[in-house]
Order: sequence, then structure tokens, then C-alpha cells
Amino acid sequence: MASLPGLSVYLVDDHALMRAGLRALLLSRGLLVVGEAAEPQQALSEILRLQPAVLLLDIRLNGRCGLDLLARLRERGSTAQVVMLSMSDQSQHVAQAWRLGARAYVRKGSPSAVLMQAIQTAWEGGRFLDPALHAQQAAIEQLAAAGDLLAVLSDREREIMLAVVSGHNSRSIAEQTHLSTSTVDSYRSRLMDKLGVQDLTGLVRLAVRVGMLDSAVV
Repeated sequence: MASLPGLSVYLVDDHALMRAGLRALLLSRGLLVVGEAAEPQQALSEILRLQPAVLLLDIRLNGRCGLDLLARLRERGSTAQVVMLSMSDQSQHVAQAWRLGARAYVRKGSPSAVLMQAIQTAWEGGRFLDPALHAQQAAIEQLAAAGDLLAVLSDREREIMLAVVSGHNSRSIAEQTHLSTSTVDSYRSRLMDKLGVQDLTGLVRLAVRVGMLDSAVV
């Protein structure tokens, strides 16, 4: 694998020891860690300001979903190549990460060589799946294709949907997105109309079906 000296990386993980280990690994390989965060709001503002080349993003952040942050970064035009890190081997999580623009998905606990290969592949514009998940590749691709049901939604509507089905209320979503609660409610009503669902239960069931989340997600 070619070296990537000076490549800028930002870390988002809610465990300080995990961030310390990642930082030490990356620095030892000549990469530049330009920042780190444990929670989504700090990460969002700093990533947009620092514009790192690569983002290492935990899928779960203190009870929040890293995929939510990924959706917000996409909506805000971030160009960082995203490598998802997770203890989860759920095909739904990988499929949703792909649809939101992640370039790589790596299980925590994988060898450091796997992570470095994922970073390089992501930086070069390719897609990388942890070898430990290769047996699930067909299921992941099927779920990603099912996500086309959401093609009628705008990026903002997808962001709102993900927050809603992850259990956030309108006030919380408004704070995260810097919108008014009435605007959030309008987005929620509009996306449900587009998807043909009548209530939150129906929306959650649809989210599970397309792989946006599963019964174990936040």
C-alpha cells in the first residue's frame, strides 16, 4: 500500500481511548490528525471549517447515530471521504452508510492494516468493505438497492427522516439542523406524504425495510 504522508484526517468517536489509539496509529503512519470530537455538533462545525481529506466516523456516538452526522455533512457539501467505524456487522448499517456517501466500512477490532487500506481506498475514491463482512456483500447490495425507495426525498428530507426514526423529537432535530420546529414538522409531514406512510410506526417500518435502521439501532 502506498504511503499517505500528510493526509489530513478528522476523528469522531465517543470513546477517548479509541480516539487516542487511532490518533497514535495515524501519526505513526505519517498522517495528520487535524481534529477530533466525541459528539456530532462539535464535529459538524469543525469538519466544515477544517475540511479534512478523510473522516473516521463511529456509527454510534453517546446514544446518537453517526449516520445522522454523515447525512448532515452530505447536505452541507462536505468533501471529506468517510470511513465508518463500528462494532456492528449489521448489513443495514453498511447499506445506509453507502447510500449516504461513505467510502469505507471497517469493524472496530480489525487489524490496523485493514483500516489503513480503507483510508487509502476511500481517499482514492474507491469503496472498501471490511473483509470480515464480505460474506454479507450480496445482502448489503440488496439493501442498498432497496434504498431507491427513498429517491423521492431531498437530502434534507432524508436527514429529517433519519433523525425521526432514530427517536429524536422535533425540538431536538431543530437544534441539530438549525431550523425552526415548525419547519422540521413541515419536512416531516412532506416526506411522509411522499413515502405514502400515515404515522411514525409506518415510517419506522419503512426505514427498517430499506436498511436505514434496524430494531437494534439507537
